[in-house]
Amino acid sequence: MKPKDMKPHEVAKYLQAHPKFFNKYTNLLTELYVPHPHDDRVISINEHQVISLRDKNQTLQNKLLELIRFGEENDAISEKIHCLCLTLLTINSMDELLYELKLSLNDDFSIPHVALRLWNLSCNDTAHTEFTTTSEDVHTIAASLSQPYCGNHIADEIKHWFGEQSEHLNSYAMIPLTTTQSIGLLVLASPDAERFYAEMGNLHLKRLGDLVSAALTRYNQTIKTVEIDRSNELQT
Repeated sequence: MKPKDMKPHEVAKYLQAHPKFFNKYTNLLTELYVPHPHDDRVISINEHQVISLRDKNQTLQNKLLELIRFGEENDAISEKIHCLCLTLLTINSMDELLYELKLSLNDDFSIPHVALRLWNLSCNDTAHTEFTTTSEDVHTIAASLSQPYCGNHIADEIKHWFGEQSEHLNSYAMIPLTTTQSIGLLVLASPDAERFYAEMGNLHLKRLGDLVSAALTRYNQTIKTVEIDRSNELQT
């Protein structure tokens, strides 16, 4: 086969099969020119390798900076959840629990819209919107969630919890609240369609749900204890 008859892939295959080729023809490395990876110029192989290494190094640096940024964001969120945990440990009433929870979500986590509905609790106080009667469909949705849901669509009934603002909301996070049974649904919402998206990590949302569920359970058990004590007093 004449050299001019060789196909590009055959040349590549030949060089792969003969890795010592350039040991014999070292001068070719300084005489061969290849296209520049970023413009229309031609450059030497050595220069091309330098550029390639520089590009790879920049890519690695960008990935490292991204990992550092994610780490800092996770640390900040973890600190906020820790502070919320400490706050909820000090609550003495349902009013205080609901107020501190929404205040933290609005101010510390910068979540503009929060809706909460609760059921199956002894402290069923109709004075709170959170205890407004909800349909079995909502209970089924909450019970079916093994982890928080993030996305752009929720049931109309849940969307109506946000009142007049509902028409401006474009992304949601639904966080199931559970103890030994389903006790509620915490919903976060934003006008930003990318704030809560399907592929986002939900570890912190799950921890938030666990924390709120534990706080409600703790308060609920306190209510039960008080009710038992009062009942015993009446019997005596």
